[in-house]
Amino acid sequence: MQFLPIFPALIAAYVAIRYTPARAFLQVYIPVLLLLPMYFRWVIPVLPDPTFEQATILPIAAVFLWRHGKDWKFSFADVLIVSFAGSIGLSEYLNTNYNEAQNLMFDMVASVVFPYMLAKGLIEPYQLRVRFAKKIVMMLLIVSILSVYEFRMGITPWFLMRHFFPGQGLEWVTTFRYGFARISGPYGHAILAGLILAVGFRLQRWLEWSGAWEPRFKWLKWLRISKARLITMGIIGGIIMTMVRGPWLGGFAGAALTAVGRTKHRQRALLLIAAFIVIVGIPAASAFYAYASVGRAHAKTPSQETTAYRMELIDKYVDTAMKRPAWGYGRNTWPKDPTAPSIDNYYLLLCLMHGLVALVLLLTIMITTTYRLVRVEIRLPVTYPLGSSLGFTLAGIFIIYAVTIATVYMGMQTIPIFAIITGWSEGYLLGVRDAGTPASPFTFRRVVV
Repeated sequence: MQFLPIFPALIAAYVAIRYTPARAFLQVYIPVLLLLPMYFRWVIPVLPDPTFEQATILPIAAVFLWRHGKDWKFSFADVLIVSFAGSIGLSEYLNTNYNEAQNLMFDMVASVVFPYMLAKGLIEPYQLRVRFAKKIVMMLLIVSILSVYEFRMGITPWFLMRHFFPGQGLEWVTTFRYGFARISGPYGHAILAGLILAVGFRLQRWLEWSGAWEPRFKWLKWLRISKARLITMGIIGGIIMTMVRGPWLGGFAGAALTAVGRTKHRQRALLLIAAFIVIVGIPAASAFYAYASVGRAHAKTPSQETTAYRMELIDKYVDTAMKRPAWGYGRNTWPKDPTAPSIDNYYLLLCLMHGLVALVLLLTIMITTTYRLVRVEIRLPVTYPLGSSLGFTLAGIFIIYAVTIATVYMGMQTIPIFAIITGWSEGYLLGVRDAGTPASPFTFRRVVV
């Protein structure tokens, strides 16, 4: 039954051909991405082994390129994304062999390049931003509700799919903290679920502030609480059940930048944030360094021990990474220190696996896109209702990623979601550049979803 990923792929192909790639992307790909695990693969002899997400996006991308490829408007972000994906594939080829490089390059194209391409080419051009955000939020609300079972029983309901994929997904197990199960949903680990739900929360707050939801659920009209607030509470509940400090910290940092879009005086708000970083952030960073530098042996609490471990990773692995700085050691062939086998810092892990080239490209994508979003929003008139500024919401999501992956691993669905947010941001920025308001990155405009 490992061929199960073929079914959403066939549905996606039918919808993309019969209707539009935009409809297939929204109605088929996004639910598959957010509701089905990526640690299950369709094992195909000789060929790369696709996940549900990868199998689903291939026909959508093919139809999109067939119909609209010649009209694509290139931008520098395209170069960054393709270079990032290519650098990882090249690193794997230089460090291992062609077969491993082929498999990883397929992963990068299907889970980075294609999600970026479709997000850039479909969300803003087809005026899907509200529908797209709603689809993500509703899928994550479903995940949060279903994950109550895992929080209570310690077993994720998605593990039932292991019967169809024997021998797969065994490395992902439910972890516990404070006596409670940390929910992971279909994302493999609680830290990944926490990051994804934090992204969903930011999109939900944008929808709520924009007045995008109807007042009540049709089947819950008797409740006094609004539909938007109920959804927000559901997503927050999911975030709390992950019990992961890294995504929580990233969420607070992202909220600080997003809050600038809730003010009329944006430049003043940015200056206040900068002043806060200087006045409070520097002393806080110094105190944190002292807190984290005691070493695991001298830690007084489990939290301090975890923090000290992350600090020790820098000491243990930076010199190793610098011995092969350009292309690293490969995805599964980097040298592990038996005293620190898990690297809870994606920047360091990426440098070890694929070198400084991949790391610099990732940082460039995050920094330049965030900067451009903030710069554009500062120059645009204040949007009403306050908080409906899409640029600050997307910039806040990049901050969530930037902070979170400094403390945790980035994998599974967090990678295509990052690519989607990057593509959406690029489509938004191109629209502002070309028309003064969000428009199409194509030479045509066609709304048919």
